[in-house]
Amino acid sequence: MGQGDLSMSISLLNFGITDKLAVRRAGYAISVDRKLLGVALVILLFGLVMLGSASISIAEQQTGKPFYYLWRQFGYASVGLFLATLVFAVPIAIWERIGPVLIVVSMFLLLLVFVPGLGHNVNGSTRWIAFAGLNVQVSEFVKLFCIIYLAGYLVRHTQLVRTELKGFIRPLLLLQVVVFLLLLEPDYGGAAVLLATAMGMMWLGGARFLQFAMLGLLVAVVLALLAVSSPYRMERLTAFLNPWADPFNSGFQLTQALIAFGRGEWLGVGLGSSVQKMFYLPEAHTDFVFSVLGEELGLVGVIVTILLYTFLILRILRIGRHAEQRERLFHAYLSYGIALWLGLQAYINIGVNMGVLPTKGLTLPLMSYGGSSLVVMCLAISLVLRVDYEIREDDRLLHSKRSLG
Repeated sequence: MGQGDLSMSISLLNFGITDKLAVRRAGYAISVDRKLLGVALVILLFGLVMLGSASISIAEQQTGKPFYYLWRQFGYASVGLFLATLVFAVPIAIWERIGPVLIVVSMFLLLLVFVPGLGHNVNGSTRWIAFAGLNVQVSEFVKLFCIIYLAGYLVRHTQLVRTELKGFIRPLLLLQVVVFLLLLEPDYGGAAVLLATAMGMMWLGGARFLQFAMLGLLVAVVLALLAVSSPYRMERLTAFLNPWADPFNSGFQLTQALIAFGRGEWLGVGLGSSVQKMFYLPEAHTDFVFSVLGEELGLVGVIVTILLYTFLILRILRIGRHAEQRERLFHAYLSYGIALWLGLQAYINIGVNMGVLPTKGLTLPLMSYGGSSLVVMCLAISLVLRVDYEIREDDRLLHSKRSLG
């Protein structure tokens, strides 16, 4: 490998530390959104720090290695960043073409979960496939694949979506199959996020308000029926309203999370000094890492984290808007979908931790422990960076033509 190739590889692996990557190919520089990538990396690194703190007790108890989960998460992050560099090299047009294939792949992956010997059950849910010694949560990949498919559909049938009911209903009927398979696992949080993301994308794609409102009402009725049809689900939905009514049973997890926030006060008890992570708060390193953050870093840490996610989401929406202005509709809808997905999952997780939403079992993007979620989020951010890069190239070529003219 020559010196130039080595420089290019190092630049790609460092992936966006500067506004313009020092990668010279065909005589021009690859430029990406420094602010988007910088904030994403900050959240990722911040997440590694908080995960190391939140998981140290349970890792010591289960494995005898205090940093067991931290090192595994670091490995997942490395894989995610490596795959993100590969995804960044793939033109967005290719993702648009394979969208219909990806929706079929999504259904196939969700069916594999129910194959004996492949599906892996954790806490009563079969959401994982055992592969090469790892448990892969296929629903994370399915969410991204569905967003890619729906973005392509909105481009191919823009007029139909905006003028006729069948154009609005057709893709959602297909997504209902995916949602149904998610509910069978069961993964109610993933199903709700996917449905909400899809409906948001249809709204941004120009669907009429009446259609949107009618479907939203129908979905709300169906979800309500699902909730009341099962005492277990109903208990989880209502426990958050008054967790102190049964603090040692249905309200245990939430009361421990609220205690963590209460102990944190303004500036927190200090990094690594959480008491709630000492086997009081269940799932402290996965679904409830935000509670540990609130205890150790206080209200200031909570506000900073929320602001980081808000900036990340707004930046992605801005890229999508820029793409729409350049009439790159697939690029725009893909960015919108990723922003909606990331935002819904982040804010729902934060809401659950703070007791304003019922427990959903959703991870905090780029922070919670979990290889599948972390890798897929890295791929999603990489796709948005590719969108931004291609729009920048369009602007650069347009500017060059005007200069020559």
